[in-house]
Amino acid sequence: MSAGNGSVDERIKIHEIVVVEGLHDRQAVERAVVADVFVLGGDRTGHRIISELKRAAKVRGVVVLTDPDGPGERIRRRLDQAIAHCCHAYLAKSDAIMGGRVGVEFATPTAIKDAIRKALERERRAAGQVEGLGPSRGPGFAGGDFSTEDLLLAGLMGTPEATKRREMVGERLGIGYANAKSFVKKMNALCVTRGEWEEALKSMAHEGGGQGE
Repeated sequence: MSAGNGSVDERIKIHEIVVVEGLHDRQAVERAVVADVFVLGGDRTGHRIISELKRAAKVRGVVVLTDPDGPGERIRRRLDQAIAHCCHAYLAKSDAIMGGRVGVEFATPTAIKDAIRKALERERRAAGQVEGLGPSRGPGFAGGDFSTEDLLLAGLMGTPEATKRREMVGERLGIGYANAKSFVKKMNALCVTRGEWEEALKSMAHEGGGQGE
């Protein structure tokens, strides 16, 4: 079954972060919902992405949508064991197959929306919450609404030591490493607060992560 185009007006907005295996899967999900979508990059799920998803599960909630096949189920189990309170969305194999290949990327926007909607509704019923697709868990605190200007002021962009400094701050925030643009996006997506940001910068400075010349 080939993926449909899906009108932007027909997409539903998801507060939770949706986790998929590959880039084509992300594109398919983005045709179905308005959401932040994290890509695992295949069967090997590293420590860094697990750390990011642990934070995401606490502050926004995580919806796992892997391929309906053996490798996809192994990834799902691994995430479920590593991350508390994962929400699992499932596609039927018949809704995610094309030319003998199975994957989220082949599902229609309708099938993906239905899978995510059902998963979130199950979570809300289990938690005794009302129906709907608002936030299902997490403390609900707002992030700092960061921009690249914050990185420039902190020496995490535009200096010889910027890459090292981003890596150090990312470790302290539990969001991993990324280039400057992606780093800002991660901070906002994972609801990093100004207080956490300041503490991470202070910790980095104390451990020799001073700004380069």
